[in-house]
Amino acid sequence: MAIEKPVPVPNADDRQFWEACKKHELCVQKCQACGLLRWPPSFLCPQCHGKESQWIPLAGKGKVYTYTVFHRAFHPAFEKDVPYVTAVIALDEGPHLLSNIVGCAPDQVTCDMPVEVVWEDRQGGHSIPKFRPV
Repeated sequence: MAIEKPVPVPNADDRQFWEACKKHELCVQKCQACGLLRWPPSFLCPQCHGKESQWIPLAGKGKVYTYTVFHRAFHPAFEKDVPYVTAVIALDEGPHLLSNIVGCAPDQVTCDMPVEVVWEDRQGGHSIPKFRPV
């Protein structure tokens, strides 16, 4: 029996992010007071402590800020993916997002490599943002 990959369990802070992902839209919060684009989402702006924000779509482009190659799966459902790359993506609009690099061999990934979002659709209608080289 195959083990299914985990899916997001949204909470009050990130529910809108995951709902946008289901539509293949990458969104982050924008503080209404100071304009900071922020990730991870929060009820409070870490810059000005404003409480009002809106969700805005991003272009889904950026660069690899840092990364690691997993040679052992952290969860049995990822055994078939080994080796795989987990990376921090510096999005062009500013926020940094933890994700995976797909579409190239792990030894081809470099810091500052331009990437764009792609979507991995999973059970239950969930979609996970991943990134591939441009």
